[in-house]
Amino acid sequence: MAENLTIRQMPYSLEAEQAILGAAIADAEKLNSIPYLKASDFYLSQHQSIYTILMQMYQLNKHIDMVTLLDELSKLEELKGTDLVKYVKLLVESAAFSPNIAEHAAIVRDKAVLRKLIDVSQNIADDAYSGTEDVDTIVGSAEQRIYDISNNKYNEGFAHISQAIKENFDLLDKRMRDPEGFQSGVKSHYQDLDNLIRFGPGDLIIVGGRPGMGKTTFAMNIAANVAKTPMKDGSMPEVVVFSLEMTNQQLAERLLSAEGGVDSNVLIRGKLEPEHWKKLADAAARLSQTQLLIDETSNIAVTEMKAKLRRLKNLGLVVIDYLQLMHSDRHTDNRVLEIADITRGLKLLAKDLGVPVILCSQLKREAGTGKAGDKMPQLSDLRDSGAIEQDADVVIFLHRDDYGQYENDKDGIATAKAIVAKNRHGSTGTVNLSWCGANFKFFAIETRYDS
Repeated sequence: MAENLTIRQMPYSLEAEQAILGAAIADAEKLNSIPYLKASDFYLSQHQSIYTILMQMYQLNKHIDMVTLLDELSKLEELKGTDLVKYVKLLVESAAFSPNIAEHAAIVRDKAVLRKLIDVSQNIADDAYSGTEDVDTIVGSAEQRIYDISNNKYNEGFAHISQAIKENFDLLDKRMRDPEGFQSGVKSHYQDLDNLIRFGPGDLIIVGGRPGMGKTTFAMNIAANVAKTPMKDGSMPEVVVFSLEMTNQQLAERLLSAEGGVDSNVLIRGKLEPEHWKKLADAAARLSQTQLLIDETSNIAVTEMKAKLRRLKNLGLVVIDYLQLMHSDRHTDNRVLEIADITRGLKLLAKDLGVPVILCSQLKREAGTGKAGDKMPQLSDLRDSGAIEQDADVVIFLHRDDYGQYENDKDGIATAKAIVAKNRHGSTGTVNLSWCGANFKFFAIETRYDS
């Protein structure tokens, strides 16, 4: 069959690009209404250069008119040989057709997205034809590239420091006007811990501890706290728990016990009184209003997690219980390398999705077994690989000096330590919490008896 070869032009709007530049020359303040537009969104290279110069002049508070702009443009090697005077006059004349610069900027941005989609599609096709990677890797990479475009995270090359500074100044201004509303990161809702750290977008948080110290309980308590807290716009965040060890029903029972304040032994034995049912019903009603989502897939890999998470629109937190039950996308007999591959993948997942990821991890068998039996866990106690410490932004160890003895306390309450051993964004330290094993719940010290 004969092939009909046609030359197709990349999508762009010459008129919209010219109108934006002309409007900016006529009134530089209009640049404030299109902060999202980047030089790379323009299709023509000369338009990219002119827009870059306009932004630089505006950020430096230089007066912008035809004369000052022409003086700056004449210094650019890539514009040598161009009739700059004639072209800038054309741009100024086109400003008359841009009463609303934001509408034209939207056209330019949309055309840029279409060009990126074409570029990515060609790369995906090349990967599929070559077949140098396994199918899961190729599919995962394709999904990630499309996802990045839809979320304006497509890699466009280098970003100038001035653009990063401008974006940071905008953020600082918002924080100053609304400190609480624009406080970055997710709260654990344990006040002393929140004073020390905040789970920021893109952070990988390791929660480590010996068996029985409450890693799963701690992570699930935070998940429930976050899920019950509305976001600034009033919507409920989607909190996803990947449970590789427990079933949905087991986690649900723990959550009901913690939220309702009902002794887990009562649930296990089935000896429920009317007051127990009332507490459970109230707890179920509160939890059902959240967007707490559970995935019990066993032996899941990072690629599969990412594919599921990308479909969510309001993701606020991811919890994974636990690291040692995961497997890598790449098959290897070296467990240390496999764990390193997993933690690196999870760090990239957190960064790409812009959400904190809490990852539970076991410690080495000998951790916490000092002479007095109360040796505090250390970063070197993380099991299987030093890459866990390397990739983590925050490492929290759970420890109880009186482990195994708190059941004898008349209230069934023990003091637990949340040891922040690593904090990439600030200081480290130890926070005391109350632990109630019967209810699978950690409390802030001052509220440990609240129900």
